[in-house]
Amino acid sequence: MLMYKLIVFLPLFGALFAMPAARIGGAKAAEYLTCTAMVIAAILSCFTFWDAMQAHGELSVVVPLFTWIKSGAFTAEWALKIDTLTAVMLVVVNGVSCLVHIYSIGYMHNDPHRPRFFAYLSLFTFAMLMLVTASNFIQMFFGWEGVGLASYLLIGFWYHKESANAASIKAFVVNRVGDFGFALGIFTVFVIFGSVNFDKVFSMALSMAEEGV
Repeated sequence: MLMYKLIVFLPLFGALFAMPAARIGGAKAAEYLTCTAMVIAAILSCFTFWDAMQAHGELSVVVPLFTWIKSGAFTAEWALKIDTLTAVMLVVVNGVSCLVHIYSIGYMHNDPHRPRFFAYLSLFTFAMLMLVTASNFIQMFFGWEGVGLASYLLIGFWYHKESANAASIKAFVVNRVGDFGFALGIFTVFVIFGSVNFDKVFSMALSMAEEGV
């Protein structure tokens, strides 16, 4: 259970503490902090993938964190759902992000604001992990929004450039269009199934399909 939490929250740790680390130890401290967190997360992701292979594709673990939203009949738990597909995506997300972090040390070497860049990069990774480990549609929506926010921040990182500002605003607006359809879909799922939890919705959908509803 701890391993799964570390995989997801190490990038968030890097995002939150990159700037404080830079103030204490300079830009190198921010680079080393975020990259170390990503290397550990990537290695742990490989262990998770190995566990999935050992389970012959039958890995299915839910790590509950806390109750996020509770209003009347509506409840949304914050939990990490780890299955075979998630294990594959953890390797992809953390593996690629780890390589991007390491490459960025050289690529951003002369930029005075690189601690902020590494913070944004780690935030983007955390949002992607929230997306692929979500146990319900609300949590997935949160991950989607986080990816949109991090994309906006990264695309507009060099905010003094007019082209970067225009591109970031364009990406932000386009994502908002997708948000409307996503939210509408979540509302529809809740109306039909009375839940936004993946396991419950998929189980009920399968039963309804077998009954020809």
